[in-house]
Amino acid sequence: MTSLFRWLNAPANWCGLLAATGVLVLKALGLLGGLGLGVAALGYAGGLVVGAMWWGWPSFKEAEWEALQFKDEGDAREAMSRALGGVRRLTEHNPGQRIPGPLATRIQHLCTKLEALLDQWERSKGQLPLQESFHARHIAISYLPDALNTYLSIPPQFATKKLLSNGMTAQATFEGVLAELESKVEQLGDDLAGQDAQAFLRHSEFLKQKFGAKQP
Repeated sequence: MTSLFRWLNAPANWCGLLAATGVLVLKALGLLGGLGLGVAALGYAGGLVVGAMWWGWPSFKEAEWEALQFKDEGDAREAMSRALGGVRRLTEHNPGQRIPGPLATRIQHLCTKLEALLDQWERSKGQLPLQESFHARHIAISYLPDALNTYLSIPPQFATKKLLSNGMTAQATFEGVLAELESKVEQLGDDLAGQDAQAFLRHSEFLKQKFGAKQP
């Protein structure tokens, strides 16, 4: 059922259906003379080919990026690592060369920053608040994969040229999403570093009081 839905929902299929509908309308208006209804099938085929040349052929097969879905279950570190590994592999594979080089580099860099945050989180003496902990997990497990998944589902020509309701292309919008995630990851790292710095300061003050020079 899912495979059939992919075909039916493909832009090329809709283009074919639109062309076939146009032929049927012309037939109903008597503008096609004695031509049979088989011409509607030819109209569909023509529309399908034109749509496929623009958007790509419909397929029953799951698109590679559709597998980029992860669940926040089990050990948080393992779940985050699995998700980041999936994002990395898909970005490196770059199906259909849909991800421009600079954008791919930026995605990989964000994965690296998230992995560094995980390492910092494990070493840290501090704790992230519950809400911030939620954000850290979901940036890796859902926010980044979902954003990449949605972006890759858009035909390349549309993603780079057509303006959305926000006045930007899909690619520019995706770059904005990456910027927000990068900023949040940096903030989380700073929060942990600040707590560790305070812990270090308290420890150094303790040592100073414990072993500092005694006043005469």
